[in-house]
Amino acid sequence: MNWFLSKLQEIIAELGALLANPIFEIGNNRYSLNLIATLILITIAVFWVSRAFSNWLKRGVLIRMGLDRGTREVIASFIRYLFTVLGFLIVLQTAGVNLSSLTLFAGVLGIGLGFGLQNLASNFISGLTLLVEQPIRVGDFIEVNDLLGTVENISIRSTIVRTLDGIFVIVPNIKFVENNVINWSYRDPRCRLHIPVGVDYGSDTLLVSEALLEAARKDSRVLNDPPPKVWFREFADSALLFELLVWINQPTESEPIKSALNFQIERELRMRNIQVPFPQRELWIRNLEEIVPLFDRSGRNGEADNGNPPSPELPTLPAPSGEQRKAAPRPPSNVTLRDLLRRISYFEQCSDGELLQLIEYGYRQLFPAEQIVCEEDTPGESFYLILNGSVEIFSKRVEQYIATLNEGEFFGEMSLLLGIPRSATVRTLEDTILFVIERNDLQRLLENHRGLADQIAQKLMERQQTLREMGILSEFSEETPLLKIRKHLQTLFGI
Repeated sequence: MNWFLSKLQEIIAELGALLANPIFEIGNNRYSLNLIATLILITIAVFWVSRAFSNWLKRGVLIRMGLDRGTREVIASFIRYLFTVLGFLIVLQTAGVNLSSLTLFAGVLGIGLGFGLQNLASNFISGLTLLVEQPIRVGDFIEVNDLLGTVENISIRSTIVRTLDGIFVIVPNIKFVENNVINWSYRDPRCRLHIPVGVDYGSDTLLVSEALLEAARKDSRVLNDPPPKVWFREFADSALLFELLVWINQPTESEPIKSALNFQIERELRMRNIQVPFPQRELWIRNLEEIVPLFDRSGRNGEADNGNPPSPELPTLPAPSGEQRKAAPRPPSNVTLRDLLRRISYFEQCSDGELLQLIEYGYRQLFPAEQIVCEEDTPGESFYLILNGSVEIFSKRVEQYIATLNEGEFFGEMSLLLGIPRSATVRTLEDTILFVIERNDLQRLLENHRGLADQIAQKLMERQQTLREMGILSEFSEETPLLKIRKHLQTLFGI
């Protein structure tokens, strides 16, 4: 047993001497297997520690600091590269390399990299530029060279982009420096979508605009501010070309939103019997008088009468003309918004152009009988015009009936103009169509219709007095004069 232990000790000693024995020499430094193994372990440890520390910092400390994803990625990347460089310097010191002696070698290596690795150097510098300037950050929705997707990672050499189809694309950083890059998430995520639509010649342009705006407002992902707009683009060969412009704040959902809007637009056009045309061409034959004698009335070639039986003629059905299509009966309940607005005294003298602007400010909404439109003591952000039907106004708090409003009257102005909660509850007495205008669009409406602004101010003063006498607005001890209300309108809306 003692002999075995002594032999084992001798083998270990010889192995240790072999490992400690220098294999080669560079300069004044001798390198053994022990030293080489130590350097490899230190290098692996440096990379592992730098990566683990940056991940811990990114997923722990930086999240608790409330930083966004892009900023967290930039800070973590810089820390990882800093730790890697420091660890590499430690490895060189451990190996006994004199760092000052590397100056000449680094210069020669730099020249070689400049000529042989131009692309790699360009991507390296571009990566540093992206990390420092941050024109794009992790989590941004970008478009570059027809590539549309979300930035998942930015490294020194390349950037990983995830497309809408879930495909990860590795893009060299130089592409983001040399090419135009669309960053949909830069500063403000809101962006505008353009939806082209073509309709038949002879279509009512105002009715088309109403249909497009109605389709836009039925999608909850479309923003009300800025409001949707309709542009009449051009008179094309076979159609009148319109364009629906809507604002969204979800750029990653732009394609699904476009698809949903196209579906909704088709439904709205079909409800109004507005046709979407197909391409049409007119053929003019110069020498028609020379060609006609070659054909008989049946459409068979006159020279082909060689005893063969004539080919049977296919029956043809006449295509409906544009006038016949437009003459299709319209459902009685499908009254256009233009007709409804012209019943209101404020807008009966408006031109089609003014009505087009008007329907961009608001939208119509149908309320069945006995439905609550707005509740007492709730915030008020909408103004209502009664286009058809009637509503009842009452107070639940004092259990009192206040008034009945009919076609052409309005409500909701008190909460908007005075900045107070709804002072009463509004309920429909029958099926009622309301024209709803949001706070931001009310300013544009009143700027173009000063007479309506004066009527609102006058009506607001009368209703304040009525509610004060009923004890509903008891907190207002003094009567608000008309001049003060008009000044309040000017303060709120600049009119």
